[in-house]
Amino acid sequence: MSQPVQPPNQPQQPFGGQPVDGNPYAGQPGQPAPAAPTGNPYGQQAPGAPTGNPYGQQAPGAPTGNPFAGQQPGQSAPFGGGAPFAPAPPARDNILLGVLAALGAAVVAGILYGVIAGSIEREVGYAAVGVGFLVGFASSKIGGSNPAIIGAAAVFSIGAVYLGQLVGISMVLSDLAQIPFSEVIGDHFGTVTEAWSQEADFMTYLFLALGAIAAVGGAKKAG
Repeated sequence: MSQPVQPPNQPQQPFGGQPVDGNPYAGQPGQPAPAAPTGNPYGQQAPGAPTGNPYGQQAPGAPTGNPFAGQQPGQSAPFGGGAPFAPAPPARDNILLGVLAALGAAVVAGILYGVIAGSIEREVGYAAVGVGFLVGFASSKIGGSNPAIIGAAAVFSIGAVYLGQLVGISMVLSDLAQIPFSEVIGDHFGTVTEAWSQEADFMTYLFLALGAIAAVGGAKKAG
Protein backbone atom coordinates (compact mmCIF):
# COMPACT_ATOMS: atom_id res chain seq x y z
CA MET A 1 0.00 0.00 0.00
CA SER A 2 1.62 3.26 -0.99
CA GLN A 3 1.91 6.33 1.27
CA PRO A 4 0.78 9.77 0.21
CA VAL A 5 3.51 11.85 -1.34
CA GLN A 6 4.29 15.17 0.32
CA PRO A 7 3.81 18.16 -1.88
CA PRO A 8 7.08 19.70 -3.04
CA ASN A 9 8.61 22.88 -1.46
CA GLN A 10 6.77 22.39 1.79
CA PRO A 11 7.72 25.24 4.17
CA GLN A 12 10.10 24.13 7.00
CA GLN A 13 10.19 25.54 10.47
CA PRO A 14 13.60 27.02 11.25
CA PHE A 15 15.85 25.56 13.99
CA GLY A 16 14.14 22.27 14.75
CA GLY A 17 10.66 23.42 14.09
CA GLN A 18 10.59 26.09 16.81
CA PRO A 19 8.26 28.95 16.08
CA VAL A 20 9.91 32.22 15.18
CA ASP A 21 7.00 34.43 15.99
CA GLY A 22 7.65 36.21 19.31
CA ASN A 23 11.20 34.80 19.65
CA PRO A 24 13.61 37.72 19.48
CA TYR A 25 16.60 35.38 19.37
CA ALA A 26 15.50 33.27 16.44
CA GLY A 27 18.04 33.69 13.65
CA GLN A 28 17.64 33.61 9.95
CA PRO A 29 17.99 30.30 8.14
CA GLY A 30 21.66 29.30 7.93
CA GLN A 31 22.83 31.68 10.68
CA PRO A 32 23.66 30.65 14.27
CA ALA A 33 21.40 31.95 16.95
CA PRO A 34 22.88 34.60 19.23
CA ALA A 35 23.53 33.61 22.83
CA ALA A 36 20.86 34.57 25.27
CA PRO A 37 21.81 37.04 28.05
CA THR A 38 22.87 35.31 31.25
CA GLY A 39 22.70 38.28 33.62
CA ASN A 40 26.50 38.34 34.08
CA PRO A 41 27.91 41.38 32.26
CA TYR A 42 31.38 39.74 32.23
CA GLY A 43 30.34 36.27 31.12
CA GLN A 44 31.84 34.78 27.97
CA GLN A 45 33.99 37.80 27.21
CA ALA A 46 36.92 37.35 24.96
CA PRO A 47 40.36 37.46 26.61
CA GLY A 48 41.75 40.95 26.65
CA ALA A 49 38.37 42.58 26.22
CA PRO A 50 37.58 45.42 28.63
CA THR A 51 35.70 44.10 31.62
CA GLY A 52 34.90 47.32 33.48
CA ASN A 53 37.34 46.38 36.26
CA PRO A 54 40.34 48.71 35.96
CA TYR A 55 42.53 46.31 37.98
CA GLY A 56 41.54 43.02 36.42
CA GLN A 57 44.19 41.15 34.37
CA GLN A 58 46.60 44.05 34.14
CA ALA A 59 49.86 43.50 32.40
CA PRO A 60 53.02 43.59 34.51
CA GLY A 61 54.29 47.12 34.91
CA ALA A 62 50.92 48.72 34.24
CA PRO A 63 49.93 51.45 36.69
CA THR A 64 47.58 50.18 39.35
CA GLY A 65 46.99 53.31 41.42
CA ASN A 66 48.97 51.82 44.33
CA PRO A 67 52.42 53.46 44.43
CA PHE A 68 53.82 50.61 46.55
CA ALA A 69 52.47 47.70 44.49
CA GLY A 70 54.92 45.38 42.81
CA GLN A 71 57.89 46.18 45.02
CA GLN A 72 60.37 43.47 45.63
CA PRO A 73 61.03 42.28 49.22
CA GLY A 74 63.59 44.47 50.90
CA GLN A 75 63.10 47.34 48.46
CA SER A 76 62.70 50.64 50.24
CA ALA A 77 59.45 52.52 49.83
CA PRO A 78 59.31 56.01 48.30
CA PHE A 79 60.17 58.98 50.51
CA GLY A 80 62.53 56.83 52.58
CA GLY A 81 59.79 54.74 54.23
CA GLY A 82 61.27 51.61 55.68
CA ALA A 83 64.85 52.78 55.25
CA PRO A 84 66.64 52.77 58.64
CA PHE A 85 67.94 56.09 59.90
CA ALA A 86 71.69 56.37 60.17
CA PRO A 87 72.75 56.66 63.83
CA ALA A 88 74.06 60.03 64.87
CA PRO A 89 77.82 60.12 65.37
CA PRO A 90 78.81 60.15 69.04
CA ALA A 91 79.62 63.56 70.41
CA ARG A 92 83.29 64.13 71.13
CA ASP A 93 84.50 65.65 74.39
CA ASN A 94 85.84 69.17 74.03
CA ILE A 95 88.24 69.55 76.93
CA LEU A 96 89.09 73.17 76.21
CA LEU A 97 85.47 74.33 76.16
CA GLY A 98 84.71 72.32 79.26
CA VAL A 99 87.60 73.84 81.21
CA LEU A 100 86.70 77.36 80.09
CA ALA A 101 83.07 76.78 81.09
CA ALA A 102 84.18 75.54 84.51
CA LEU A 103 86.41 78.57 85.00
CA GLY A 104 83.69 81.05 84.00
CA ALA A 105 81.07 79.36 86.17
CA ALA A 106 83.51 79.27 89.11
CA VAL A 107 84.18 83.01 88.95
CA VAL A 108 80.49 83.92 88.72
CA ALA A 109 79.36 81.43 91.37
CA GLY A 110 82.22 82.37 93.70
CA ILE A 111 81.32 86.06 93.61
CA LEU A 112 77.65 85.29 94.27
CA TYR A 113 78.62 83.01 97.14
CA GLY A 114 80.79 85.75 98.65
CA VAL A 115 78.02 88.34 98.38
CA ILE A 116 75.63 86.01 100.20
CA ALA A 117 78.20 85.18 102.91
CA GLY A 118 79.18 88.85 103.36
CA SER A 119 75.55 89.99 103.55
CA ILE A 120 74.65 87.60 106.36
CA GLU A 121 78.22 87.56 107.78
CA ARG A 122 78.35 83.80 107.84
CA GLU A 123 78.91 80.90 105.44
CA VAL A 124 76.15 78.57 104.33
CA GLY A 125 76.90 74.96 103.49
CA TYR A 126 74.07 74.71 100.95
CA ALA A 127 75.52 77.70 99.11
CA ALA A 128 78.89 75.98 98.85
CA VAL A 129 77.22 72.85 97.50
CA GLY A 130 75.31 74.96 94.98
CA VAL A 131 78.55 76.57 93.79
CA GLY A 132 80.21 73.22 93.15
CA PHE A 133 77.15 71.75 91.46
CA LEU A 134 76.83 74.74 89.12
CA VAL A 135 80.48 74.57 88.10
CA GLY A 136 80.42 70.83 87.45
CA PHE A 137 77.12 70.90 85.58
CA ALA A 138 78.14 73.77 83.30
CA SER A 139 81.52 72.28 82.44
CA SER A 140 80.17 68.82 81.61
CA LYS A 141 77.15 70.17 79.76
CA ILE A 142 79.36 72.16 77.39
CA GLY A 143 82.54 70.11 77.23
CA GLY A 144 81.34 66.55 77.85
CA SER A 145 81.99 63.97 80.53
CA ASN A 146 85.73 63.64 80.03
CA PRO A 147 87.52 62.84 83.32
CA ALA A 148 89.85 65.80 82.75
CA ILE A 149 86.86 68.14 82.58
CA ILE A 150 85.38 66.68 85.76
CA GLY A 151 88.72 67.05 87.56
CA ALA A 152 89.04 70.66 86.42
CA ALA A 153 85.50 71.38 87.61
CA ALA A 154 86.32 69.96 91.06
CA VAL A 155 89.47 72.09 91.36
CA PHE A 156 87.73 75.24 90.13
CA SER A 157 84.89 74.60 92.58
CA ILE A 158 87.35 74.67 95.47
CA GLY A 159 88.72 77.93 94.10
CA ALA A 160 85.18 79.31 93.71
CA VAL A 161 84.32 78.60 97.35
CA TYR A 162 87.64 80.10 98.46
CA LEU A 163 86.98 83.18 96.32
CA GLY A 164 83.56 83.50 97.88
CA GLN A 165 85.03 83.32 101.35
CA LEU A 166 87.51 86.11 100.51
CA VAL A 167 84.73 88.26 99.08
CA GLY A 168 82.66 87.71 102.20
CA ILE A 169 85.55 88.66 104.48
CA SER A 170 86.24 91.77 102.36
CA MET A 171 82.64 92.88 102.72
CA VAL A 172 82.81 92.46 106.50
CA LEU A 173 86.09 94.40 106.72
CA SER A 174 84.66 97.11 104.48
CA ASP A 175 81.77 97.59 106.89
CA LEU A 176 84.04 97.57 109.97
CA ALA A 177 86.63 99.99 108.57
CA GLN A 178 84.08 102.14 106.77
CA ILE A 179 86.08 102.04 103.56
CA PRO A 180 84.94 101.10 100.06
CA PHE A 181 84.89 97.44 99.14
CA SER A 182 87.09 98.06 96.09
CA GLU A 183 89.77 99.61 98.31
CA VAL A 184 89.77 96.61 100.61
CA ILE A 185 90.24 94.25 97.65
CA GLY A 186 92.78 96.43 95.83
CA ASP A 187 94.88 97.90 98.62
CA HIS A 188 94.44 95.50 101.53
CA PHE A 189 94.17 92.13 99.84
CA GLY A 190 97.01 90.79 102.01
CA THR A 191 95.01 91.73 105.09
CA VAL A 192 92.03 89.85 103.68
CA THR A 193 94.00 86.62 103.13
CA GLU A 194 95.55 86.92 106.58
CA ALA A 195 92.12 87.30 108.12
CA TRP A 196 90.99 84.21 106.24
CA SER A 197 93.91 82.16 107.60
CA GLN A 198 93.13 83.26 111.16
CA GLU A 199 89.42 82.56 110.86
CA ALA A 200 89.72 79.26 108.99
CA ASP A 201 88.45 76.26 110.92
CA PHE A 202 87.07 72.81 110.26
CA MET A 203 83.86 74.16 108.70
CA THR A 204 85.85 76.38 106.35
CA TYR A 205 87.71 73.42 104.87
CA LEU A 206 84.56 71.32 104.92
CA PHE A 207 82.82 73.84 102.67
CA LEU A 208 85.76 73.65 100.26
CA ALA A 209 85.41 69.86 100.13
CA LEU A 210 81.64 70.07 99.68
CA GLY A 211 82.15 72.29 96.66
CA ALA A 212 84.46 69.75 95.01
CA ILE A 213 82.13 66.82 95.74
CA ALA A 214 79.15 68.74 94.42
CA ALA A 215 81.07 69.57 91.24
CA VAL A 216 81.61 65.88 90.51
CA GLY A 217 77.92 65.21 91.11
CA GLY A 218 76.87 68.06 88.86
CA ALA A 219 79.14 66.87 86.06
CA LYS A 220 77.71 63.35 86.24
CA LYS A 221 74.20 64.77 86.28
CA ALA A 222 74.86 66.76 83.10
CA GLY A 223 76.55 63.84 81.36
